Amino acid sequence: MVKAQKNPKRHKSEHSDDSRKPSTSGGEGDRGRGENDAAAGGKRSGGGGSIGQQTSGIRNKQKRSELYNKLKHQKEKTKTKERRKRQKETARAEELGLEPAPKPVQYTLENTREADDTMVDPTDEEVMADENDDEFAAHFANARPPKVLITTSYKPSKIMYTFLSEMLELLPCAEYYKRNGFPLKKIVKFAANRGYTDLMVFNEDRKQINGLLLVHLPDGPTAHFRLSNLKLGRDIKGHGRSTNHKPELILNHFDTRLGHRLGRMLASLFPQDPQFRGRRVVTFHNQRDFIFLRHHRYIFEEKETRDQAAKDPAKAKKKAVIARLQELGPRFTLKLLSLQKGTFDSRNGEFEWLPKKENKTSRRRFFL
Repeated sequence: MVKAQKNPKRHKSEHSDDSRKPSTSGGEGDRGRGENDAAAGGKRSGGGGSIGQQTSGIRNKQKRSELYNKLKHQKEKTKTKERRKRQKETARAEELGLEPAPKPVQYTLENTREADDTMVDPTDEEVMADENDDEFAAHFANARPPKVLITTSYKPSKIMYTFLSEMLELLPCAEYYKRNGFPLKKIVKFAANRGYTDLMVFNEDRKQINGLLLVHLPDGPTAHFRLSNLKLGRDIKGHGRSTNHKPELILNHFDTRLGHRLGRMLASLFPQDPQFRGRRVVTFHNQRDFIFLRHHRYIFEEKETRDQAAKDPAKAKKKAVIARLQELGPRFTLKLLSLQKGTFDSRNGEFEWLPKKENKTSRRRFFL
């Protein structure tokens, strides 16, 4: 018998042809690798992380994008089902006269902020003892009424003068003096010798008001703020004109030791005996260490409302007093840059607080 001879050339060509053929299972293999990479990325990010963390381990951009969209669609679908289920349960409870289930708590940066050891309770005896001996004790004891001096940086523009006219309406106990090229240390001495309790210096750069230096006299402290998002009263839709009445003051969320001190410093700019007849209110609202200033007038109106459940049309009409707000302006945002002990001293001053990178360890850590 003659044995069949092997043809190595043919085998080589067959292998080469097979290698040239496209793999029919390539897409499945890539998909499997993408899912494996996603699983590995999820393990690295702690398993139950966000969608971005779950897909961060996939190197292929196209596969990463496809999986991201798929997971996002599934998450939105689950949310919609849960929301509709809650709505049905609430409607069923209302029909039966039962109390509906409590709404789920929304997690924000405010209610998930890191615990701070300096959070204070205003009724704490230690805090009250410190307040009785600090620089603002005379103001809150009505022994020293506020008297504020306002000035500006060198060569103020027309926008600055418009802003100052509105600030003088906001602060009924404020007076404006032109800078006239005097250095700040001389202005501080001038104001302290004439019985002023506070000094406000507004800074301007390229016709943009961008800073505020607030000095409490005669012993400090001195706070430096960045001023942003300024909107004058004339640019606010439906704005009103301010009156000469002393305004009420609202301070929101100054909860830490530093925030409590800063809130007392801002409160010392306003008199302690507001005139409620003017219905003016000034609000300093702290949110994520940004202080928002708003100036409103509240208005009470009597309107008729209809009770849809009432069958008798005569009894359906009811009169109710409704409160409405009218913004007077100006509005702006303050960001604390530094708090210095004593009056202004740029060279030898001792600072109570300065922003440091090592202290900002998380997005959920705030100082005020």
